[in-house]
Amino acid sequence: MSKPIRKRVSRKKAKNIDVDITSLLDILTILLVFLIQNFNASGIVINVPKGVTLPRSETKSLSHAGVVIQVSTSKIWVDDEEVLDTEKLPPAVYDQGGNRIIPLFNKLVAVKNAIKQVEKSTPEAKKFSGLANLVVDKTLKYSYLKKVMYTCAEAGFKTYKFVVMGGKK
Repeated sequence: MSKPIRKRVSRKKAKNIDVDITSLLDILTILLVFLIQNFNASGIVINVPKGVTLPRSETKSLSHAGVVIQVSTSKIWVDDEEVLDTEKLPPAVYDQGGNRIIPLFNKLVAVKNAIKQVEKSTPEAKKFSGLANLVVDKTLKYSYLKKVMYTCAEAGFKTYKFVVMGGKK
């Protein structure tokens, strides 16, 4: 006679498996340290355009909210919008003795007016600070940087914060 089906298949008894969570905790600790080191407490995100190399600094102060002006050797952006391309120059770029950059000035005045308009219509809005975060290529000539700063001041942005690469040498 044949054996019943239940007896034919031998069952293995379930064994208790010990799980070692030490390696899992190690991975979670490394992930936590990584996230803490890369945390941006200021909440300000500044994009660095292609072709702009920032100078290094050991400063510990954080950036502040304000208009972001990015300057490379060939272009100028305001809040990630291209304002001037030196390879395609318009006929009139400078005025006031060659000190003020007209397209940059016009854009900054428009930004300032927009901020003031929001300030008037929304009581909780931050007041116009006149702060400009300058993201400047480290190879840019000082004479050109001086023109950018002069243009910012003429447009009402008289406080400057230079954005630099932080970190260790």
